Amino acid sequence: MTQTSQHGTLTAPRAFGSGYLFGIPLGDLGLFTTLVMSVAVGFAAFFAATFLAIIGLLAYKIATSRMPDFTLTYKWVGLPVGIAVLLLALAYFGTLWVKRKLRKA
Repeated sequence: MTQTSQHGTLTAPRAFGSGYLFGIPLGDLGLFTTLVMSVAVGFAAFFAATFLAIIGLLAYKIATSRMPDFTLTYKWVGLPVGIAVLLLALAYFGTLWVKRKLRKA
């Protein structure tokens, strides 16, 4: 699929592999923006994993009529997923930042 630029010429869409994600130039981020984006992705993963774990425990409660301990969703699901995604995001965004710095040097 192609897109039309402002000058009327057809251009290829920016792909994830070329350093763009939903039109955001990930390769052009500064150090602070890299850190903020990584933390934001980690928080989003923590909350999404915790939400899905709570929904899973609710389904378990409905199926078995036992009252599970919902605090386990934070400790054993949300926190490990959030930390893992935070570290992966720091590694990915950090390498993009280092590549950009080395390219300019």
